[in-house]
This record gives sequence, C-alpha cells and structure tokens, in this order.
Amino acid sequence: REMDAAGLTLKLLLVGDSAVGKSSLLLRFTDGSFEPCLKPTIGVDFKVKKMVVDGHAVQLAIWDTAGQERFRTLAPSYYRGAQGVVLVYDVTRKDTFAGLESWLNELEIYTTKSNTVKMLVGNKTDKPDREVERREGLQFARKRSLLFIETSAKTEDGVQHAFEELVIKILQTPGLWDKSTKKQGIQLMESSQQEKSLCSAYCPLA
Repeated sequence: REMDAAGLTLKLLLVGDSAVGKSSLLLRFTDGSFEPCLKPTIGVDFKVKKMVVDGHAVQLAIWDTAGQERFRTLAPSYYRGAQGVVLVYDVTRKDTFAGLESWLNELEIYTTKSNTVKMLVGNKTDKPDREVERREGLQFARKRSLLFIETSAKTEDGVQHAFEELVIKILQTPGLWDKSTKKQGIQLMESSQQEKSLCSAYCPLA
C-alpha cells in the first residue's frame, strides 16, 4: 500500500521574538507577497497552504504566533498537536538569537508530541548589518538537533525550501502522522543520501 499522506493536514507553528519576520515569512510562503510594513501579529494568525512534497499532497495549517510578551499566555493551546515548529530569529538582531533558548524551553513544556520536527530559521539575510553569523546559527541548530536554514522573506530566498524541508522531515517521522511504517524504511534510506548532498549545499561548516 502506498504511504497514505494524501489529504494529510499538518499543523505547523511559527515562533520567535517580535519583529523577526514570522508573518512576512508566512505571507511570502502562502501568498507569494511581501509587505515591508506588516503590523505586529495580535494573538495568532492562521493560514492554510497546500503543497506537494515528495509526491504527497499535503495541506499545511500554519499558525503564526505573536512574539510579544503580553500574548505569550495564548501560546500553550497552539502548541498542542503541532508536528512542525519553525523557530525564527533576525540575523541583524543578536537579541532575537539569544531569545531562542526561552522559546525552546516553552516548546519542551507545551508541545504534546516528543518527536515534533523543529527548524531554526535565520531571517532577513537581505540586510547588510548582520549581527549573527551563519556559522553561529548552524552550531546552535546542531547542538539542539534542529534543521537549519537562512532566509529572506523580502527576496524569497530559502523560504519555499525551508517549509519543504520541514514537511519532508515530518513525513519521514511516521509516529507524527501515520501508524503504518511499511514504506518508511526505503524512504529514510533515500533521504539520508539526500541530506548529505543538502549539507554540502547548505551547511558549509567543514
């Protein structure tokens, strides 16, 4: 039987400090547009996007949480049942990178699935005044077993790729969405090859 991911809806979350570009990433990914002056998210925003990954049609329900402290109390209910989490920081603001630790702690407390796939995204690479080097992001991600990519919601660089990678990893983690693991063995074999080649393209930390 074919791995039945068709009609699958995955719950993804975007978390990170205020003004790191979570809403811009979401808008770029779901609508293909960029607005330089987005207002801060109040509470939570929600978008649905259909995509085909590795031949599987999946529907992504993406929750964009407010990074501001006063909305943090809303967050726990949104973490529940999430299969994927995107942790976003702004490469031009060191403080947003430093804040990642508390977001990870929050994820530990509130996510209901222990194998939730987490991806670290360094956003705003189009800006010249970088404060967080790619190397630092990569080291942080490796240490905590997170996927890692840098993006620019403005230029679209890396945005599609980030969500695709996240979904592929979720599909390769059968416990997150499917009880039948028949076809998984082959898939994982293929993907480990793929990851090696990806690393040469995306993780230049030899």
